[in-house]
Amino acid sequence: MSKTHSSVLSLIGNTPLVEIKNIDTGLCRLFVKMESDNPGGSIKDRVASYIINQAEKEGKLKPGGTIIEATAGNTGIGLALVGILKGYKVLLVIPDKMSLEKIAHLKALGAEIKFTRSDVGKDHPEYYHNIAEGYVKSIPGAFYADQFNNPANIMAHEETTAPEIYEQMDGDLDAFVAGVGSGGTLTGVGRFFQKVSPKTSIVAADPVGSIIKDAVKTGTFKYDGGSWLVEGIGEDYIPTNCDLNVITDAISVSDKEAFEAIQLLLKKEGILAGSSAGTLFAAALKWCKEQKEQKKVVTLICDTGNKYLSKAFNGKWLAQNDLVNFNPKGTLEDVLVSRFDMNEVIYVKPDDSLLVAFNRMNDSDVSQLPVLDKENLVGIITEDDVLNNCSNGHGFDRKISETMKKNFKNLNVDDSLDQLIDYFKTNSLAIILDDKKFVGIITKIDLLAYLKRTNING
Repeated sequence: MSKTHSSVLSLIGNTPLVEIKNIDTGLCRLFVKMESDNPGGSIKDRVASYIINQAEKEGKLKPGGTIIEATAGNTGIGLALVGILKGYKVLLVIPDKMSLEKIAHLKALGAEIKFTRSDVGKDHPEYYHNIAEGYVKSIPGAFYADQFNNPANIMAHEETTAPEIYEQMDGDLDAFVAGVGSGGTLTGVGRFFQKVSPKTSIVAADPVGSIIKDAVKTGTFKYDGGSWLVEGIGEDYIPTNCDLNVITDAISVSDKEAFEAIQLLLKKEGILAGSSAGTLFAAALKWCKEQKEQKKVVTLICDTGNKYLSKAFNGKWLAQNDLVNFNPKGTLEDVLVSRFDMNEVIYVKPDDSLLVAFNRMNDSDVSQLPVLDKENLVGIITEDDVLNNCSNGHGFDRKISETMKKNFKNLNVDDSLDQLIDYFKTNSLAIILDDKKFVGIITKIDLLAYLKRTNING
């Protein structure tokens, strides 16, 4: 039995290295460092610990102080974990594309969260770094963690992550693959290996739309307004903590490739990884398959996929964001994201109570449910139906069959998009049948998501 620990903070670092065995890596041996095993679930626990400890040593963070950071989520979780356990307040400015799981984790830890836009550049007043800097100026005793410029970020990886990898690989490593968010990981690991193993290539894995690959390959830094769904990596400028001189190669990875990679990791290796790890793993596979002789490569499982269940492992979200194979048929099948015949539709039965309907709507974040008697559609129950029943003095124990709508219009799965658009002019949701068989429901948000992914203006 291992020795006991006085705090979860002592569990940060010393993460295991796992060799990929069930996925084609070409001639190379590919290893993943399980940073998801850190107590906060990501590599950013290392950064948070170093930044806070260094600030305390330098007198920049004092008892009763407030730690402030602009973060894509994981650094915030690390700062909240370390900071709150040490008695500090933590205020985080977060772009609005972050996963619900990360936000829930932060709130549960006790961090204060301020949301801002994820679609603006660093010169915009609503850019998350600019808003964070404003709070630093206005809150007494505030300390700005500033992971993008704080050298403690680099130190965390130069002094812990890189030496661990070097020891685990017995000093024999041909390539290390990581992404650029703040730049601390690649810079810290790169500087370490420049000293102890100059043969080791440092490879940047970059989302399509980010400028890092072009900066490495061509020295150009122009941002063209690209965007990506992967969280935590990819940049529209070169952060201070990103030392391009230590990066020897760069590979672009599309969102689709990244999200496919984490599905592959889970199915083939049993590793539940986050979206940025998908970018890293896909890039590492590409690099490995380009090699003409066996090499040893390490990349990171930056964080756990538990933080992305509502996105990366949600079929509806993947479909709405065009991250699954899409073969358009020109019918309403293209718009459907949940099908009854594939067990994807949440539904209720006529004899269920309104409480069952409420619970399923609430848990599934929908405002209507089909009512099915075996496989036959017999009605629709909406949140308005439940509310009207309860506000009229009836309870939740009433049967759904007594309150559901029995007369409803429907469309056929073979109908056209134009018919659906016209239908929504007078109806709030569309019941879709295939002949007389119930197929699913299309809402206006489903239609909007379809129009967005197909770039149709309407």
